[in-house]
Amino acid sequence: MNIKITGTGSYIPSIVERNEDFHKHTFLNSDGSIINAPSEVIVKKFKAITGIKERRYIKKDLTTSNIATFAAEKAIDKANISKEYLDYIIVAHNYGDVKNGSVQSDTVPSIASRVKHLLGIENPKCVGYDLLFGCPGWIQGVIQAEAFIKSGIAKKCLIIGAETLSRVVDPYDRDSMIYSDGAGAVVLEATDDKGGVLAHEAATFALDESHFIFFGETYNQESDDPRCYIKMHGRKIYEFALNNVPLAMKSCLDKSGINISKIKKILIHQANEKMDEAIVKRFYELYDMEMPEGIMPMSIGKLGNSSVATVPTLYDLILNGEMDGQEINKGDHIMFASVGAGMNINAIVYKV
Repeated sequence: MNIKITGTGSYIPSIVERNEDFHKHTFLNSDGSIINAPSEVIVKKFKAITGIKERRYIKKDLTTSNIATFAAEKAIDKANISKEYLDYIIVAHNYGDVKNGSVQSDTVPSIASRVKHLLGIENPKCVGYDLLFGCPGWIQGVIQAEAFIKSGIAKKCLIIGAETLSRVVDPYDRDSMIYSDGAGAVVLEATDDKGGVLAHEAATFALDESHFIFFGETYNQESDDPRCYIKMHGRKIYEFALNNVPLAMKSCLDKSGINISKIKKILIHQANEKMDEAIVKRFYELYDMEMPEGIMPMSIGKLGNSSVATVPTLYDLILNGEMDGQEINKGDHIMFASVGAGMNINAIVYKV
């Protein structure tokens, strides 16, 4: 028995927010003081570091559960299965349904229950639950689903990563330019086809690192805004990722028994272009190798960082021929990897 992805789907929001749209923003330091540079200069430096030129936001009438459902419908259709045969719906997210203009996240019922409702699934034995694991949530969902199938308690699982970060960003924080909205989904099932999940690795670093990404108040100290927003200690995250993610990737690859030369693509969480490149370079250095050209497809330039959605969205776009110069073919060995709030790290070696 092999456990494989048999269908993929994604939802790319229609609203494009370009870097130039931030030129009129007032950016503040964490202490509320104005950053001593024109917004145009701040935005230019931001682009040089992150690689982000634009990002996608959902329309006002949509929420995380809506776009999760859109991606799920495509994945179920691609897998050519009945939605009633799904044993699990696992939805990775971090902030629930935040309606436009709301000051509160809505997480009851769970996003998974909402998706099951919107899909119109009648089967009560199809179990839906949410997974909060930071940006690595979708990969962790695949790891859990693979365990369910391997143990015999499930045959078909739907794993979704969906996030609407545009609803939880502080407009006075320059880091707000990083975040975006999106959704990606896969159907994972037992098949007679060769390949599938070959190995996985996961870790949580919470002794000193747990609050590197957190919820905090706006930087505008004159505001009476009661909401909290996504915040991060960027330098600490960068150093943490470079020191720990390559080691987790190596552990995962070594478990798989696959030689690194066979890895055709590394689909890493689209967090920051320079950081991702540094991680993958260091991963190859652990094997005394240089990073191969084209090994790391990047969507962050146009789609931004949509947290749990970046990896499944990237995979779906490549499979559908929507990433210039990138392709993944049957029989290829690839790696999924991510790092994010928690601080959590994970990786999967997968044969297509």
